[in-house]
Parts: sequence; C-alpha cells; structure tokens
Amino acid sequence: MNRILVLAIITVSVVVVPALGADWPQWHGANRDGVWSEDGIVERFAQYELPIRWRAQIGSGYSGPTVAEGRVYITDRIAAPTQLERVHCFDAMTGEKLWSRQYECDYEKVAKRDGPRASVTIDGGRAYSLGTMGHLYCFAGVNGKTLWKKDLKTEYEISVPVWGIAAAPLVEGDLVIVHVGGKDGACLIAFEKASGRKKWQSLDDDASYSAPIVIEQAGERVLVCLTGQRVVGLNPRTGKLYWQLPFPPKKMVHHIASPVFENDHLFVSSFFDGSLLVKVDPDKLAVKELWRRRGENEKNTDALHCCISTPVIDGDHIYGIDSYGQLRCLDLHTGDRVWESLDVVPSDRWATAHLVRNKDRIWMLNELGELIVSELSPNGFRQISRAKLIEPTDGQLERGVCWAHPAFAYKHVYARNDKEIVCADLSVPD
Repeated sequence: MNRILVLAIITVSVVVVPALGADWPQWHGANRDGVWSEDGIVERFAQYELPIRWRAQIGSGYSGPTVAEGRVYITDRIAAPTQLERVHCFDAMTGEKLWSRQYECDYEKVAKRDGPRASVTIDGGRAYSLGTMGHLYCFAGVNGKTLWKKDLKTEYEISVPVWGIAAAPLVEGDLVIVHVGGKDGACLIAFEKASGRKKWQSLDDDASYSAPIVIEQAGERVLVCLTGQRVVGLNPRTGKLYWQLPFPPKKMVHHIASPVFENDHLFVSSFFDGSLLVKVDPDKLAVKELWRRRGENEKNTDALHCCISTPVIDGDHIYGIDSYGQLRCLDLHTGDRVWESLDVVPSDRWATAHLVRNKDRIWMLNELGELIVSELSPNGFRQISRAKLIEPTDGQLERGVCWAHPAFAYKHVYARNDKEIVCADLSVPD
C-alpha cells in the first residue's frame, strides 16, 4: 500500500509541477543578446487577451524582470512616507512572494523618479541589484539575505546622470562589473562577486544608461561599453583599455540601448546621436569605423536614433525602433533605410517596443503592453499574431506606457508595469 501511495504522489507531482526550461538571468537574456532559445512555443495566440497565469502587486519602476532557478526578481520604488527602493523575489510558476528587501533611497536631482532602472542580475545563486542612486547589493537568491552591499555614490563620488544609474550589473567570471560614472577613473568598476572586494576601476568618462556586454575577439573576452563619450573595449579581468571610438553627445547623453554584436559587427545607437557601425577585427584587438549617421534632430532622423529599445542585427540588415516609434530596417553595410513601419506601436516621442529573437521569429512587447509575434525581413514587417499582455500605466508618462523589458523563461513571459508583475504561459498545449 505504501509503495502504491508513493508512486501516486510522484505521478501527481509530475503532472502538477511543470519542468523548468531556460533561465533569463540578466538584462536582455542569458547572453545579453536578446535571444530566447526555447522550443515548444506557440506559433500564434488563441485570443487577443492573453490568459494570465499569475499576477502580483508591486510598485513603480523601469527595471525589467529577470528569471533564474525557478525565481523571478524585480525592483520598485515607494515614494512616501519614506523614499525606498525594494527588491522582490517571486516563485516563477505560482507568483508566491518568496522575499522582499528594502532600503532608504533619496532620489536627489533625478528626472523621471518612478523607480529603479537596472534589472537584477542572477548568477550562482546570488542576485545583484543596482539602484538609481548607486546602491549595489548582493543578495542570496534563495532567501534574500544580504551578502554584501556598496553605496557607490558616496564611495566613488558618482555624478548621477539626469535619469539615474540604469545599466544592469554584468557578471563575468568571478567579477561583477557596474557602469556608474564614478570620480577619478571609476566610470566602470569591477568587484569580486562573492566578497564585494574591488578588483579594478577604469575610465574617466561620464556614465550613460547603456548596459555593457562581453564579446569574443581575437581569442579574448572583451568588455564592450557605450559610455557617455565613446564606445570602448576593455579587458574584463583588469579594466585595461583595448580600443575605443568616439561617440560624443551632440545635446546630452541619451545613450540607452545596449551595444549589439553579430558576425564581427558592433552597432550602437542613441536618441539624439544616431548610429555607429563598427567592424571588430577577429584577429587582433582592434576596431574600424564602417559608418556613422545622425539626422538633423530627434524627429528628422537618419538610420536609427534608438531610445529605449535595443536593435537586432540579422544577416545583412539591422532592425530597430527609431525615436518616435518607427520600426526600421537598415542595410547593414551602408546604414541606408530599406523600409519603415508604424504598425508596431503608435508614433509618439520615445515610443517603444522591445525586440527578442526566437528562432526565425521576432517577439515584441510594445509600450501598450501588447505582445507581438512577427517576421522581419528586407521585404518588410509581417505580423503573425498580437495579444494584450499587460495594461500600460501613466506614472512614467501621461499617455500611459509599459516601458520595462520583458523576460522570457520556462516557456512563459514575465512583464511589469507600475502596479503589477504578470506571467503568461506561451507553451504549446499538450
């Protein structure tokens, strides 16, 4: 009888608890390249309103969710009676809150005061959060215990950018690297990820809002960052500068999109300052500018003037969202516009949709909270399916927006606005 009972319990467990798939442990996916590699995903939606698996109440913030080891992490802000930044952890399948931590954080001279910008980075059972004013925390992922913390604004005399510190921490080897714009050569700082001990600091540049990435070049790992003044390649173990190209701001630093790397091409884009395409030498630590294009202003743009959305390189073309919501296709080799579409998001200043690649499909979450499955090619934008995932909220802009980047993990999508985080199942039904 006991043996039968045990078998029955095991059978029920297998049915009720779905197997977890690929994590989304940091900004822009597992490799910071906007690629979602899972199989068994729906081709199209059965209805316009996506069924929500779970939802949980949170406060306001720009940071996107991240997912690892069966847990979802998100940050938010409470403005009164005390200004607090918070880090929350939820069960990925049920939405049960596992833990929440908070700390006082006065948003001094920060525009758009609606909450933290940087996504939590998860690595090796630790969660690294970086707040708008430079509070860096390392938490135990399972229970939220503070393992170490830093007040970077005070310690490194950070000149906080207009819209706050925004670039998500990057884990590389045994280091966690942050892009914060500290004084005396501390634009980028690397800490030992286990202890918090500083390993190196590098560059006198102002910080931008762009999250750095790591690429392979000439047999080396290279840290690539778009700072407030230039594009740089550094040794991630030491902070040594390998190469650089200028990318100075015409009006003000408005570099938000992460650098994009594909087939030895590196692409950066900014709201006011247009685009730069770089050839990365595969045989030595050197780069070459291929083309640079900038329009007359933020409305009369050339090539791409990306705001919040990070673009995609696919073959001989670049796809991205321009300053007023125009989805554009560019010729990779020249920057010439191949086509433009206004079918993804209504045109408006800073209008946004985030692009994520799954096989031959591009998934987009637009600022209206709609999830779109599409094909992008030199022939144009083809919508396959569209459904409502989450409502936009008006804390950040009066028109109401959903600006945070979504996470795709375990065949589910996770998205947030200024009131809640939601999870929807995207798997093919059994």
